[in-house]
Amino acid sequence: MDKKFWSDKRVLVTGGKGFLGSHLVRELTALQPKELAVPSSAECDFRDPAQVKEVVQNKDVIIHLAAKVGGIGYNQEIPGEMFYDNLMMGVQLMEEARKANVSKFVALGTICAYPKFTPIPFKEADLWNGYPEETNAPYGLAKKMLLVQAQSYRAQYGYNAIYLLPVNLYGPGDNFNPRSSHVIPALIKKFVEAKEQHAKTVTVWGTGKPTREFLYVEDAAQGIVLATEKYNGGEPVNLGSSFEISIRDLAETIGKVVGFEGKIVWDETKPDGQPRRKLDTSRAKECFDFESTTKFDEGLKKTVQWYLKHRI
Repeated sequence: MDKKFWSDKRVLVTGGKGFLGSHLVRELTALQPKELAVPSSAECDFRDPAQVKEVVQNKDVIIHLAAKVGGIGYNQEIPGEMFYDNLMMGVQLMEEARKANVSKFVALGTICAYPKFTPIPFKEADLWNGYPEETNAPYGLAKKMLLVQAQSYRAQYGYNAIYLLPVNLYGPGDNFNPRSSHVIPALIKKFVEAKEQHAKTVTVWGTGKPTREFLYVEDAAQGIVLATEKYNGGEPVNLGSSFEISIRDLAETIGKVVGFEGKIVWDETKPDGQPRRKLDTSRAKECFDFESTTKFDEGLKKTVQWYLKHRI
């Protein structure tokens, strides 16, 4: 991390009160930028052009994390909102940043932007080789338009907008709301409650066969900082851990960490989502020397400990 880079920068982080955002803001605060603005969704509706225009004034760097996110069920429940809200937030923010002469725009995409059937490991060049997995395609495509916008603005205006593709994140501070949480916090909550209620079984969606790659949230925050400091290219960049685990093994691992001794039941009437997810992370290493450092078991234990301490 380069404190000198940040010393004269006026920085805006959208989504800075959220899961990833809170960890990123902690990293940035330690680097002591000239100014760090972290408006909440209550303070600025990034779907509103007038509010967006005002919030980007006199900024040097914008890191756009704000998003409406959730698991498979949440995406299926409100696909229209997932598309509209995520598209409008990103498109308007980058446009107003360009017009306000913000020198650098860092856009966070999503692993959901990749085609449903992508060769493993996912390479950035594969992004346009098919349609995303249907259950989260509206969200994935809305976030993918930030890449189109960034590259278009670079071509026409010479605008320095970069696009990062983080894999599924996990860690302390995650969203444990069962209606909108992703797989790791959802499973942690299920297994903790099952243990406490002395339940004999826990039911998990799908077959357990799909695989996922997970990146510890603090590692992701460090990757974003490094990319902001060092990367000024037009090509998208994956942020991942190069660690792949099946949902079945994930559930069994979480059960063990939590201390649940019952049986896992697989509800095969529920969707699996994308069959496999694992990223090629070589571009991040090559372009800004980013590699994740947190081992999955270590990160998982910290996440469970955080949940047990902070749940309501």
